[in-house]
Amino acid sequence: MRVLVTLACTECKERNYSTTKNKRKHPDRMEFRKFCPRCNGHRAHRETK
Repeated sequence: MRVLVTLACTECKERNYSTTKNKRKHPDRMEFRKFCPRCNGHRAHRETK
């Protein structure tokens, strides 16, 4: 039931992280505040397709 998803920075659009999620419990797109090496700071990272 768990699927692999990619997280991209909302400002520079670079795909920095990958994680897994349970689609049954979290059907919407996930968003985390993580470090972006390209922006050199903590930015919101949103799930991409």
